[in-house]
Amino acid sequence: MLPSAPTHRASPGHLHTQKWRGRVGLALVAALSVLAGMTDAIGFMASGDFVSFMSGNTTRLAVAISAGDMGLTLRLVLLVATFVVGNALGVVVGRFGGRRALPLLLCIATLLCGAAAWPSDVQLPALLAAIIAMGMLNAAVEEVNGLAVGLTYVTGALSRFGRGLGRWMLGERRNGWRVQLVPWSGMFIGAVIGAVLEHHLGLRALFVSGLLAALIGLLSLKIPRRWQLGYMPR
Repeated sequence: MLPSAPTHRASPGHLHTQKWRGRVGLALVAALSVLAGMTDAIGFMASGDFVSFMSGNTTRLAVAISAGDMGLTLRLVLLVATFVVGNALGVVVGRFGGRRALPLLLCIATLLCGAAAWPSDVQLPALLAAIIAMGMLNAAVEEVNGLAVGLTYVTGALSRFGRGLGRWMLGERRNGWRVQLVPWSGMFIGAVIGAVLEHHLGLRALFVSGLLAALIGLLSLKIPRRWQLGYMPR
């Protein structure tokens, strides 16, 4: 009889580290989702355009094309393209920043504060700066312990949660699906806060978003380097 191959089990210390890496990562996801929801609500209420919810802007683009509204069509094409550019820049900045959250979040904070300081009679440049910032935000966390997460959109999170719920109803006991409510909850709470701020400050409320981005960036210094490498895009 051939000897059975030795089984390799993770040590208690490794499991403890993995557990805390997951908790810290989800806390970071929650904070960044609050930032995304806040910024999206401020931008939407101030301009009527979504800042991070590109699914909404894509639907609006299709409607504008069907209605023959060239002005709105060009505007929405610009917004969607800007978001794509922001995502690309987020990866570039993250890579040049050593795949640390702080340099990326400080760039995001600068863009948001610049958008808030822009003259209110010309909103488009401020809107584009905020959209670039939200695109870049997606490079701050891409996954936590192997679980994909989204920061500026929650349709995927709700879909993954729903599929996980279906498997749970069938008796399957897989881990990870419940945590998909973290980015949804964060974005919802952030949107409520952003709506309240916009009522009082208008587009100037983006200053609060910028300060929050900088604060999260400073707090990220407490996160071990090897954990951040696991969170951010490779």
